[in-house]
Amino acid sequence: MKSIKEQVAYLREFVVDDKNRLFDRLIEERTEYVTIVLEDLYQSHNQSAVMRSADCFGIQSVHLIENRNPYDTTSTVAQGAREWLTLHRHKELENNTQETINCLRSAGYRIIATTPHTNDTLIDALDLGKGPMAFFFGTELTGLSDTVISQADEFVKVPMYGFTESLNVSVCAALVMYSVIQRLRASDIQWHLPEQRRDEVFFQWYRNAIKAADEILERFNR
Repeated sequence: MKSIKEQVAYLREFVVDDKNRLFDRLIEERTEYVTIVLEDLYQSHNQSAVMRSADCFGIQSVHLIENRNPYDTTSTVAQGAREWLTLHRHKELENNTQETINCLRSAGYRIIATTPHTNDTLIDALDLGKGPMAFFFGTELTGLSDTVISQADEFVKVPMYGFTESLNVSVCAALVMYSVIQRLRASDIQWHLPEQRRDEVFFQWYRNAIKAADEILERFNR
């Protein structure tokens, strides 16, 4: 089988120049220095809204923890964003939250809980330079699980000045992403995708953009 770089180069021939230029531009904006983790969100429209925000802010990977509430793959609300994101679904184990924490921590991510806490930090004051960040958002009614709260490396919150005590989870996620991405892009932190991940993401994008991509690749790899 041809290398992924060779397959990407071949698939480019089946896409118009404007689309190729768009992919080339957007890959430069993508990052996995930040990832988003949704733990047992119940409302599919909240999941979809977070995914749309992640795509808009250039965050490539989103993790979905499905202990009690499964991800609705039939929803068309996030379809436009879903094609361009790398989704990691954690649903095979009894405790998918623990598995997700272990997976992200082994990949070098800081586990950051977005919830009011005695040791929390305002999102605008979070130190971005300490390493890659995985932001955990909990279910609509009860928030993050005790597993996340007990094992989080850091806690952050969005400042609020009204009578309402909490934000909708998708709104909170969007505000967190905006704050972090704006400051990250203005820093000298190496947040861009490494070359191998760029090729993998390109491969995903082209397969989604070309209707007969699998058949084309099958012929190419013979």
